[in-house]
Amino acid sequence: MPTLTRLILVLIVLGGLGYGALYALANFVEPREREITVRVQKDGFGR
Repeated sequence: MPTLTRLILVLIVLGGLGYGALYALANFVEPREREITVRVQKDGFGR
């Protein structure tokens, strides 16, 4: 039983670290705006 408890505790800690990393990326990293140009080929367009 201690092995199962240790496994669950490790999974909870890893999940918390992953959640913390996602939270930090979502709240502390500002995206840069830039121009994007996408060319669409006429072949097969409007079929």
